[in-house]
Amino acid sequence: MKSYKILFLAGSQNLYGSAALDVVNNNLRAIVEGLNASSTISCTIVYLPCLTDSGVIEKSILMAENDPDCAGIITWMHTFSPSKMWISGLKRLTKPYLHLNTQYNRDIPWETIDMDFMNLNQSAHGDREHGYIAARLGLPRKVIAGHWQDDRVRREIDVWMRAAVGALESNRLKILRISDNMRDVAVTEGDKIEAQIKLGWQVDHYGITDIENEMKSVSRVEAEAVFEEYSKDYLIDTDNIDSVKYQAKIEAAIKNFLEKNGYGAFHTNFQDLGALKQLPGLAVQNLMKKGFGFGAEGDWKVAALTRIMKLMSKGHQGGTSFIEDYTYHFEPGNEMLLGAHMLEVCPSIADDKPKIQVHPLGIGDREPPARAVFKAKAGKAIVASLVDMGYGLRMIVNDIECQKQKNEIPHLPVASALWKPFPDLKTSAQAWILSGAAHHSVLSYDLTAEHMRDFCEMKGIEFLHINKNTEILSYRKELELSEFLWKNKK
Repeated sequence: MKSYKILFLAGSQNLYGSAALDVVNNNLRAIVEGLNASSTISCTIVYLPCLTDSGVIEKSILMAENDPDCAGIITWMHTFSPSKMWISGLKRLTKPYLHLNTQYNRDIPWETIDMDFMNLNQSAHGDREHGYIAARLGLPRKVIAGHWQDDRVRREIDVWMRAAVGALESNRLKILRISDNMRDVAVTEGDKIEAQIKLGWQVDHYGITDIENEMKSVSRVEAEAVFEEYSKDYLIDTDNIDSVKYQAKIEAAIKNFLEKNGYGAFHTNFQDLGALKQLPGLAVQNLMKKGFGFGAEGDWKVAALTRIMKLMSKGHQGGTSFIEDYTYHFEPGNEMLLGAHMLEVCPSIADDKPKIQVHPLGIGDREPPARAVFKAKAGKAIVASLVDMGYGLRMIVNDIECQKQKNEIPHLPVASALWKPFPDLKTSAQAWILSGAAHHSVLSYDLTAEHMRDFCEMKGIEFLHINKNTEILSYRKELELSEFLWKNKK
């Protein structure tokens, strides 16, 4: 994450004289160094001397715009910075924008405070002037208020940073479609042009024959290297080693194709397997574990979202995976939802070392495929769904609590996660369905709804949040208002 830069733009003016500006720059440098030294802050914050005129402001913003490693800017008005100076620069800004309302000192020095101190510590004054011009320009931004050394403030900055990384990587994401989406399914469809305009996603189709041809060029050495990874990272719990090795060959082929062509995410479709002997299972799981995004049955939107959420959570160890709502547990007072998929759930969310097993699939009309079987860990998480509503894209996020899976499921040899959705299963399911959210989603232990809200605001897409305070009648009104606003958004 440290390879991503955030430019820190502090505003002032020349009215105070060079000596005062030296103090401003010393304070600014201390704040940047202090934030960069914090283990909470993921990205690298770049110090620039304070900005005192419109030319320098515009030049600094263009520096951020033109740097491919810059994910966004932070602004802060140390003193009073007349906001007309910021208009030309802010009009050029397209990258994520955080307005940090802080000040260098934490406390008012009651015994010594004088006009010199007041002139140099005007964030309460200057940030309001700056806030006006951003509001007048209608710029999407996040505002965080509080002292820069406060843990809460630093956590909020890092949430915004990770969303900014997602927005940056979204702009250059390419998605490989292996075949089309599953026949007759609605929710996996979507406007790929709209996705590229709003999110930057380039969605390309290739036939299954392209993967078959890639498999022909996979060497024995490459396939054996992948098999060795399996032997190290998983418990091989099968005598059908040929099936496992076949998955290793599929993985090597797909990975080679992704990397040669610059794709970060992909999907498969069990209805179009061509000459493949097995549906990709373990191969997909291990590629997800390596950071690639995936969607089943031709769901390119969830494949892309998986990739973006994995990039946003870099450095965290909780895990992020493609998942599907499978079945309900309606025990009174202990209602839960079992999420899984027939094969493809990422081992990054496993509670224990996964087992590689081979079982008949009953779908796809192919040989029994090898897959990693495991139970997901307990802990707080989210599930996020991205759908195309016709007038635009909508993201729905539900806060959940994954449960320790105490029961064995010997006749369902898949990877699975068991969770209690907030506020409860009944309300969550009603809200999810009313929102049009899909049965495919992304489960993450590392990200929160705040991360995803910030991402949606940066990319200009609708966001809905199902949480502990959700009440269905109020949610319906929120949903109706949200839909009205987004349908009529200029």
